[in-house]
Amino acid sequence: MLNEKHKILFDPIKIGKLEIKNRFVLAPMGPAGLCNADGSFNERGEEFYVERARGGTGLIMTGVTMVENDIEKCALPSMPCPTLNPLNFTTRGKSITERVHAYGSKIFLQLSAGFGRVSIPSMVGEVAIAPSEIPHRFLKGVTCRELTTKEVRQYVKKFGDSAEIAKKSGFDGIEIHAVHEGYLLDQFAIAMFNNRTDEYGGNLKNRLRFACEIVQEIKKRCGEDYPVSLRYSIKSFIKDWCKGGLPGEEFKEMGRDIDEGIEAAKILVEAGYDALNGDVGSYDSWYWSHPPMYQEKGLYLPYNEILKKAVDVPIITAGRMENPELAINAILSGKTDMIGLARPLLADSQIPNKILAGDYKSVRPCLSCQEGCMGRIQNYATLSCAVNPACCREKELEIKKADEKKRVLIIGGGVSGCEAARVSALRGHDVALIEKSDRLGGNLIAGGTPDFKEDDTALVEWYELELEKLNVNVILSTYVNAKTIKQYSADAVIVATGSRPKILNIEGTDKVFTAEEVLLGQKDAGKSTIIIGGGLVGCETALWLQKQGKEVTIVEMMEDILAVGGPICHANHDMLKDLIKFKNIKVKCGSKVTKASKEGFVIETKGKEEVIKADSAIVAIGYNSENSLYDQIKFSHNNVRIIGDANEVKNIMYAIWDAFEVARHI
Repeated sequence: MLNEKHKILFDPIKIGKLEIKNRFVLAPMGPAGLCNADGSFNERGEEFYVERARGGTGLIMTGVTMVENDIEKCALPSMPCPTLNPLNFTTRGKSITERVHAYGSKIFLQLSAGFGRVSIPSMVGEVAIAPSEIPHRFLKGVTCRELTTKEVRQYVKKFGDSAEIAKKSGFDGIEIHAVHEGYLLDQFAIAMFNNRTDEYGGNLKNRLRFACEIVQEIKKRCGEDYPVSLRYSIKSFIKDWCKGGLPGEEFKEMGRDIDEGIEAAKILVEAGYDALNGDVGSYDSWYWSHPPMYQEKGLYLPYNEILKKAVDVPIITAGRMENPELAINAILSGKTDMIGLARPLLADSQIPNKILAGDYKSVRPCLSCQEGCMGRIQNYATLSCAVNPACCREKELEIKKADEKKRVLIIGGGVSGCEAARVSALRGHDVALIEKSDRLGGNLIAGGTPDFKEDDTALVEWYELELEKLNVNVILSTYVNAKTIKQYSADAVIVATGSRPKILNIEGTDKVFTAEEVLLGQKDAGKSTIIIGGGLVGCETALWLQKQGKEVTIVEMMEDILAVGGPICHANHDMLKDLIKFKNIKVKCGSKVTKASKEGFVIETKGKEEVIKADSAIVAIGYNSENSLYDQIKFSHNNVRIIGDANEVKNIMYAIWDAFEVARHI
């Protein structure tokens, strides 16, 4: 039953004259992998958007849709494009919009002028366009080509063409992407990137002319009542080319500062925009636009509160906003009007429905890891989710009841074992899960210790709840071996025994601990420590200890930290690396610990030795698979599978995805 105070989240709201049934918005994300080579959405795209409407979201935003593919030529399929094959786009678009409307939801098509200097090389190659001849964000040595005035006007016309196609396809409105995040339209709007001398350069009004002409063209072609929202960043957080400002850092804004952001918002709304989908950041500081777990939840609210006071149109706010208490307070306090959920709705499409049912505790949490979403887009041009393997593959990876009920035994209660148990139970099998420790979670128990990793702990709690609902027989504090396994008479055995931290002995001391031991409070690092290993675990442990006031030095054999493992999403990688520097955590790269001394530890760097004072050394050099049980039983049972870290040490995403795949076929 709906909690009384949650009702405001389900109050209708209007964008222009269009009424939205509730305050939830599927915030736009690049629909990589959701389209065909002719620019139309594919079946994956249709099922993805319809599933979020089925989950109760009031307004669906599709994500980046290119208006043309000649001026900025993208490899196809990468992003949709209505003007490439209007008939096919309309055919699929009509199917999507009709199904979305069946659930009482509305859907906007997000149209984009393109990437400009922030183009993804795998999609656009090594040639880029921009308002002026400026450096490319990612490709060193590449200077962007300046768009001609004629090309800008071609873009404006293509926006009108695309909007007409969208309206014919049943889309309820348009979102323009974007005077936001440093994409092409934002590059025109920001003086740092725009050195033009024609009518699209110079003062702020001229720099915004491109964005203003777009909304005016759409209104002229589709009617004044056809709603158009704008993805908009009130502040850029750029302190230099390819360098972002961190939370709490003082720096001179080189992009759009808040004063200019307020003025720009007023100009854009006056031009005809009916709503602002607000955030902050840019690709030069993209850990603001794509916030990792190191950012606070609701990080855009202070900025959108300013925006809401400046203009009289609805404000949409995303940025880790899935908690209903946070969302309610934001609306009631006048900081926003609508709640944008992007990555959370990848993890769980049913968030609005679950809140409506008074069952928020059953929402599968987003980890803000960005391994399955932004990380996959940047590396493989496909969108999905680390904790939800079926995301963007809803139809093809649908969990179906098995033809024959089986007894499934799962050994190991980390995320891989829990996911295998969940999927097996959903398929109708009789499932028992045995875990040697006194709780589920495996490596996530230690990994979720830092305050910024609270969602790791939430994921463990979600699995505990799900397995209880599904009547999985969870047996804790129990060891099994090749002999005792036989007593369970299982038809299928899944070994998910995980991994154990690699250890290191240092001559002359016993004050050497694993990161896991320190995170779990089993060992005391003292007032000062060195962390051996500058990977993800080492750097996050360093940040956690520094917050406690401890003096920390990272010792890494590679020439840089975060150089191995992953791939980590660039936003997560860059923010963690920048935080290490900002928090004055010492880093010794190309270095190794040779022995202990009376004061601490001897560090060797390129043949030179020095002593670093420290009370302890913390080892974070990776994990070894724990697969001894599998080796004992792999030939003694007809159906044995090994999954997760026990099979190969990777990351949370692959632990879950591999378990999902294996369990789905038992």
